[in-house]
Amino acid sequence: MDWTDRGIVLSARRHGETSLIVQLLTEAHGRHAGLVRGGASSRARGLYQPGNLLAAHWRARLAEHLGNFSCEMVTGSAAALMDDGGKLAALSAAAALAEAALPEREPHADVFDSLSALIAALGAAAAAADWAPAYVRFELGLLASLGFGLDLARCAATGANDNLAFVSPKTGRAVSLSAGEAWRSKLLALPRFLIAEAPDEKRPARGEVGQGLALTGYFLERHVFAPHGKGLPAARVRLAERLAKA
Repeated sequence: MDWTDRGIVLSARRHGETSLIVQLLTEAHGRHAGLVRGGASSRARGLYQPGNLLAAHWRARLAEHLGNFSCEMVTGSAAALMDDGGKLAALSAAAALAEAALPEREPHADVFDSLSALIAALGAAAAAADWAPAYVRFELGLLASLGFGLDLARCAATGANDNLAFVSPKTGRAVSLSAGEAWRSKLLALPRFLIAEAPDEKRPARGEVGQGLALTGYFLERHVFAPHGKGLPAARVRLAERLAKA
């Protein structure tokens, strides 16, 4: 049993004195764990930081075994974010969500692509106003890949696609301002940057990132974590708190 694939490091946990159990989000093999012998050494430690893209080779005697990874660096993204607490918090939250939400060894190439896009946005963006919307869109894509995508294209009540302002917490469908005004207290806010088509409208207004995180967080908790008696990962909670303060 062996394969070679590209993988983004989600986590690396100590195993014994010198080894690591590494979780990768691979392009073709989904979320996959493996033992890295000697991975805890000072020479190899920097390789297995969350967010790094690796060329990974996995080998095991039987398919159901944990198996062993041998990896080489493709792109080292983690080091470039170490001096920015906000970006590092976003990377940690995305990695923790992917690890906790995705079934093991089930291919999700779309999530691999969206996490890659988020990491690129974190490396390129200068401020939270630029990378935070990309993070919210990553969570929307994660929901869709797991089968819980939101329908933000048109109003659930009228069928129109203009003046959308809310999302139904029951159906995950958008609701227009006029149709939802009477039920405002029971609906979730839909930030404009998630449905805007014009480039100048895709930058979030004040408070909209928080609305976006509340929206995706609600459905992640409801559909992905609550059925297993769990809540959102702690790293995701810390990111929301950090952005709320900012």
